[in-house]
Amino acid sequence: MEKILIKNYKSPMGELVLGSYQNQLCLCDWKYRKMRQAVDDRIKNGLKAEFEDGEAEVLDNAIHQLKEYFDRNRETFDIPFLLVGTPFQKTVWAALQDIPFGKTASYLDLSRNLGNPDAIRAVASANGANALSILIPCHRIIGSDGSLVGYAGGLDAKKKLLMLEGVQVPSAKNQIPLF
Repeated sequence: MEKILIKNYKSPMGELVLGSYQNQLCLCDWKYRKMRQAVDDRIKNGLKAEFEDGEAEVLDNAIHQLKEYFDRNRETFDIPFLLVGTPFQKTVWAALQDIPFGKTASYLDLSRNLGNPDAIRAVASANGANALSILIPCHRIIGSDGSLVGYAGGLDAKKKLLMLEGVQVPSAKNQIPLF
């Protein structure tokens, strides 16, 4: 059976799990997220592979680029990605990559950009299934009213990521918790 080499990285925002398949990054996600098992199973089933702790150049490169991002020395990533999901999910993840550093969009904005303003729930679901957190910037999605909404790494990590990018984040009293 094929192997997905995985490695943990303790970022300033929380612990991440990174995965490499054939020297492409297929996983960079929050270790303790609620959907951890579902995301892992989707990747393992999609690639017909199993996780194994290991080393790979793309894992080291991803950690290096993440450190540069957290040090405010990088705004974009140039790591080879391997997206594992449905065609619709891949379309949403591609659209997320078009949201520039320091900018935000709502689920409605994303749905409109994809040509289907009625697909808000499907877009939100695909956003939540993103396995390349930070690199595919799902943290840049906010509520239509400007509030912070659900994030796999938690709203505190989302707020810190947006602040790192210079986004004016609404105060906690304006937040609508989803959990």
